[in-house]
Amino acid sequence: MDRYWQAPNVIAVLVNKEGLHGGNMKQKKKVVLIMTDTQRKDMLGCYGNKDMKTPCLDKLAAEGVRFENAYTCQPVCGPARSALFTGTYPHSNGSWGNSMALGDNVKTVGQRLADNGIHCAYMGKWHLDGGDYFGFGRCPEGWDENYWYDMKCYLDELSEKDRVRSRNARTNEDDLDESFLYGHRVSNKAIDFLDKHGDEDFLLVVSYDEPHHPFLCPRRFIDMYKGYEFKKDPSIWDRLDDKPVHHKAWSGDSFKNDKDSVKLDSYAYFLACNSYVDYEIGRVVEAIEKNAPDTLVIYTTDHGDMMNSHSISGKGPAMYQEIINIPFIVKCPGLAPSGTASESLLSHIDVVPTIMDYMGIDIPKILEGKSNLEVLRNPGSSANNEIFVEFGRYEIDHDGFGGFQPIRCCRDSRYKLVINLLTTDELYDLKEDPYEMKNLIDSEDHEKTRNSLHDRILDWMNTTRDPFRGYYWERRPWRKDARDATWPYTGMTRQRENEEYEPRQLDYSTGLEITEAHRRK
Repeated sequence: MDRYWQAPNVIAVLVNKEGLHGGNMKQKKKVVLIMTDTQRKDMLGCYGNKDMKTPCLDKLAAEGVRFENAYTCQPVCGPARSALFTGTYPHSNGSWGNSMALGDNVKTVGQRLADNGIHCAYMGKWHLDGGDYFGFGRCPEGWDENYWYDMKCYLDELSEKDRVRSRNARTNEDDLDESFLYGHRVSNKAIDFLDKHGDEDFLLVVSYDEPHHPFLCPRRFIDMYKGYEFKKDPSIWDRLDDKPVHHKAWSGDSFKNDKDSVKLDSYAYFLACNSYVDYEIGRVVEAIEKNAPDTLVIYTTDHGDMMNSHSISGKGPAMYQEIINIPFIVKCPGLAPSGTASESLLSHIDVVPTIMDYMGIDIPKILEGKSNLEVLRNPGSSANNEIFVEFGRYEIDHDGFGGFQPIRCCRDSRYKLVINLLTTDELYDLKEDPYEMKNLIDSEDHEKTRNSLHDRILDWMNTTRDPFRGYYWERRPWRKDARDATWPYTGMTRQRENEEYEPRQLDYSTGLEITEAHRRK
């Protein structure tokens, strides 16, 4: 394992399927999806920050495709996972805030693949059963119960004293042994699965809580960042003068601080845990290479962390690049060319259909993304003309982060429009202003671009059955040609097409099966 800690540059884990790219459908179909929690792109060496010690992910990137423009569907843990593992947006699947469970009739990728004869195993943070952070320790339908290991399962292994220790960053002062840590036990489960089932058709998900708080890791990783100050980028100097009021409320008084004197030297444990989880990922990748070297491996994270950019910290109701533009790496021998980078717009909403396509399984109509297999083969091609990100609320159980903040966002190859329903909207030119310092929402020179992105958001809300859609999203102060407020608004409906598991929906007007799901009602 130490050999990984002298290696170059890598990041991502999907898994491999021996059939699609080789044309022989009798070959095994294998996918490994590895994810972390709260990892910014610039916390990985392969994304340009050479101060970050992430040799295992850097090596993965060097052997696969590194995507520069990949996006989460919502910058909060649970909702981000809901889109990643169901292929439907948080507003569609019911999990649009932490501690909000998926709808009863929402199916995960594990359920869909298991019903097609694929062995599916999940170990690590789940966050989709409505349990507050840790989960309930119950294996969902479709996943192998012998390998199910959410955070409640881990806590059940600990004494009460050790449970408390496992939630306190000061425990790092005890010079922790790897065997105590959740990430290490998750890796052990994954390695055991690969040792025993590496010759099968499978989907293996390895979902780390690290480097999320409480940042626990062995001392050797902490020593790497003693006295280190994270590099400041221009967004640190944002005083939020032309930004939404809820950003200022989030900031407190920090937007008033002397930005020249601000030091980003309080993240030693966070960055140490970031290097620690890289080490654990390396252990799993080593087991993949040993037992299933032809696997499609995808690595990503749920969202980033503001780390004082734009005078705010953590994640939540904002659409800044720091928290929505996430690392995404794919390695697959024979499919994805090694050592390449892609500028193509990618979204977590496309992960489930891509895996299903790779497995040779028909993509269900209810999924709201599309397969990106062609982009994995040809990283220079385009996956999407635009991507969408949303926000509903942070959580519902121990809410302390702003409450209800309905936000919808569209980003194309250059511009990003953010509709903050309850506050001020935002428009950024990411080519001229990559750090999003200047809000162009009222710029007459950008009216055509802004309105085009706005129209795309409105269409997306209709076609995805967004339950929060309505005339108020269209009637923004800057939209001079907005339609009058009417009760039926667009008069559009989109009924569910979960036809693999449910009867076809019936038309209200006739009582007969619908012929078109998306139509005027």
